[in-house]
Amino acid sequence: MTLSELTAEMEAFSEKAFRAKQCYEWMHKRLACGFSEMTNLSKDFREKCGNNYEYVIAETVDVQESKADGTKKYLFRFLDGIMVESVWMRYKHGNSVCISSQAGCRMGCQFCASTLDGLTRNLTPSEMLEQVYAITRLTNERVSNVVVMGMGEPLDNYDSLLRFIRLLTNENGLHISQRNITVSTCGLVPEIYRLAEEKLQITLALSLHAATDEKRRRIMPIANRYSIKELMEACGCYFEKTGRRITFEYSLMDGVNDTKEDAEQLILLAKPFGCHVNLIPVNPVRERHFVRSDVEKIEAFKNKLEKNKINVTIRREMGRDIDGACGQLRRRHI
Repeated sequence: MTLSELTAEMEAFSEKAFRAKQCYEWMHKRLACGFSEMTNLSKDFREKCGNNYEYVIAETVDVQESKADGTKKYLFRFLDGIMVESVWMRYKHGNSVCISSQAGCRMGCQFCASTLDGLTRNLTPSEMLEQVYAITRLTNERVSNVVVMGMGEPLDNYDSLLRFIRLLTNENGLHISQRNITVSTCGLVPEIYRLAEEKLQITLALSLHAATDEKRRRIMPIANRYSIKELMEACGCYFEKTGRRITFEYSLMDGVNDTKEDAEQLILLAKPFGCHVNLIPVNPVRERHFVRSDVEKIEAFKNKLEKNKINVTIRREMGRDIDGACGQLRRRHI
């Protein structure tokens, strides 16, 4: 609940309005693990809350830590037993957390482990928040950046995503800047238009991965519903309404989308929006046949884009020595 909703709830509960502020601070600033920790509230009030409300908490099932860079991958379990993955990464500019928005995924992208068993269910806003809160408690370090790019398609869980962003950025909580939040999508066109109207200052990252309809349809079923032309029109609207530059995520797969012609087609798409292109050496997934492009091909692809004045980076590989691809750790446990 937002603070105003919680205030109304407390009043309906025959409690004074300031109780809402106290509860909200315990939940969203002090990151309490339950009502029992709210020690400046009466024991009777805490028991009453415990009997009437569900308090979402993530149980840590497994943690993998990279020996190379300290990246940590967490497997969390929620109250109904569903498990999701979250990742903590340390950068010079601050700590980033990558969270899941769904348990599983129904988008069917051919290179992704999250979608192998389909969608179990959407996560609630509190389950999305709790991934950030749990990692903050476990590492005892502040989170500066949040990326909604773990398991699931965030725009397929639109209302929960929006509420999560509002709570995460609220001045009465962790108050993370909207500019430090990135939301990834495989390209749900109606929801991109909808998101543009919210006029948020988040970064939208489009999982593009191919610059032609023919290639994109081979690896991403969503491309059968929305063409690249429709997708680019939606991106143009988003850029126009928000003034926020879009990031194109592009997983390089050997012999699939890493040729000189692929680079030229990508340049034509990226130039009109002044997009940032993030090249990703594809994560190997046991059940998939895709292989990452070799270093020379990746560099040649990057150089081609740079020569055409496209802002481009090669994603720094974090946690490569642990289960790198989203969904692998959860699938192994299931």
